[in-house]
Amino acid sequence: MSDQDGSAGLEAVLIAHRQQLLRFLDSLGAGDAAEDLLHELWINLHARPTAPIGRPLSYLYRAAHNLMRDRYRSARQARLRDRDWHQLTAPDEIEPGPPAIERAAIARQSLDRADRALMALEPRARTCLRLHRLEGASQKEVAIALGVSLSTVESDLRRAYAALLAAKAELDLE
Repeated sequence: MSDQDGSAGLEAVLIAHRQQLLRFLDSLGAGDAAEDLLHELWINLHARPTAPIGRPLSYLYRAAHNLMRDRYRSARQARLRDRDWHQLTAPDEIEPGPPAIERAAIARQSLDRADRALMALEPRARTCLRLHRLEGASQKEVAIALGVSLSTVESDLRRAYAALLAAKAELDLE
């Protein structure tokens, strides 16, 4: 049997199992490119004469899988190349924020404002907020620790949150 007989036998198997191979390529994510890949497989069979294959259908599935893998690799490389090119050539799209010294001053001012707002609260409300928000105690645990009802803890937390929101609103207006 000549080399041409090997590729002719594979071509006959490809034609006989065309729909199965298309479904296989589609299951690998080929989508609309499944027909193109199958055509590329057919061209590859004609370009490289082969000896007779013992399991031609398995050979075609493996060749189709390899084509899909090559396509994925090529697409990934193109995305990486485009991303790298964009990073090299694109101007800075994000406007720089205020300098670090200015950001630190703003943060210090915000913290001072929040501290003053909390200091204006009664000590129990400050303690409720500290235990609940900073130390992670549940509202029920805070109520037990302070010897007050759960509704008192909720009320104290509402007052503390309102004071912090008011301090934030003042900063936003400045």
